[in-house]
Amino acid sequence: MALWASSSWQTLFLSYSGGSSRMRNDRRGLDSVVHVGMAETETEAVTIAYEEGERERPKWAEETPLSRLVSSLLSFKPLYSVLKLGARQVLISTAEKNDIPWREMTREILESDVYKELNSIENPSLKYPDYYLSPFHAYDEGNLSWLAAAEAEVATMSMVRRALPYASSNEKATQELRGNWIQAIKQHHMKHSANRSIENILDIGCSVGVSTRFLADNFPCAKVTGLDLSPYFLSVAQFKEKKRPPRNNPIRWIHAAGEHTGLPPKSFDLVSFAYVFHECPERAILDLVAEAFRLLKPGGTLAVTDQAELSPALFLLLKSTEPFLYDYYLTDLEGRLREAGFVNIISVLTDPRHMTMTATVPHQHV
Repeated sequence: MALWASSSWQTLFLSYSGGSSRMRNDRRGLDSVVHVGMAETETEAVTIAYEEGERERPKWAEETPLSRLVSSLLSFKPLYSVLKLGARQVLISTAEKNDIPWREMTREILESDVYKELNSIENPSLKYPDYYLSPFHAYDEGNLSWLAAAEAEVATMSMVRRALPYASSNEKATQELRGNWIQAIKQHHMKHSANRSIENILDIGCSVGVSTRFLADNFPCAKVTGLDLSPYFLSVAQFKEKKRPPRNNPIRWIHAAGEHTGLPPKSFDLVSFAYVFHECPERAILDLVAEAFRLLKPGGTLAVTDQAELSPALFLLLKSTEPFLYDYYLTDLEGRLREAGFVNIISVLTDPRHMTMTATVPHQHV
């Protein structure tokens, strides 16, 4: 999928060990440079060129023979079931090949006292959106189960390794993927926020808190809130956070819908969505964008990181566990952000499989 149509060229610097000749090193028409990556002496910097501009609709998502073939294959239930199990097995296999202890980490959560966190987390009056009750990630209960919550972090670790197979270790892969995302946020905010500091952060769709903890680690002076629809995911997030050394600003966890958070308007300097939109129908994406705009202060930054390029084969595999993947790729996200009122919309490839889109609430917004 071509994420960007013709416009100005920029450059993304990624650090890694080993290298890959598949990535382009093209500085033709270079208008500006974005340095995103972890500076380490033992790694070599690789220049990846990309085009900034409107996302193009992938060919397999248009009304073409290829898209019709994808749809017909997924409608065949026996094949759908095989693909669903296959997608799950790919993650488990990737984890085990890279010394990520999938079963051990899952068992450690399931056999712990994590269940005691539920009463302090769950909002019993919360009404779940209909789309959230769909099966996700090969779990029939979707994200509303202890097994999904127990496997969420290790599945994320496996995803990172699939995105960055050339990294010399799991830790280096995580540093690159998360570090590039954090750096893209910092650079955008520094450039477009009129030197406002980031004091309050909201991580919507925080899952088990992996992205939330990275935000708290990298913005230690900020008050960070993680919000999610799954009380099971939030219970794991809170349980894991309690195992860490205390922070000066403890993370707050909220069980709520990202479309209707109930939080005060203009109360955050940064609102982040990490790997959330590809799990939402378009109507939910629009509501989430509108809520983020409401919650951000004038000059505040929105950060969306999610899927970038997918081959038709990989899309077919993922679609079996991601019911709204079509909606994500067919949504004109840049256009929707503009319609919501955002300005300074910038997209960067922060790793070979994921993009980070940042935007600003106008300073004159009242």
